Amino acid sequence: MWHDAVIAESDTTIEVEGNLYFPPDAVHKEYLRESSTHSVCPWKGRASYYDVVVAGEVNKDAAWYYPEPKDMAKKIKGYVAFWKGVRIGE
Repeated sequence: MWHDAVIAESDTTIEVEGNLYFPPDAVHKEYLRESSTHSVCPWKGRASYYDVVVAGEVNKDAAWYYPEPKDMAKKIKGYVAFWKGVRIGE
């Protein structure tokens, strides 16, 4: 949740390095906006980011995913994780 909006909801998340990754179909994409930000993890690969947008408020790069993860992380391909104040488990 962020700003009282449910951004994603699932009982089938995958935990990796303390982060919960939500299946793509569990994410309410109307709250996500593609970001130009990318980062690289040595074993997961190149991450892409989303801004979380609720009622005109923008939480820059508050969600990320791996569109083409390395083999060791293939189980989270396309799954979305959150940080920067997005509350998990409410």
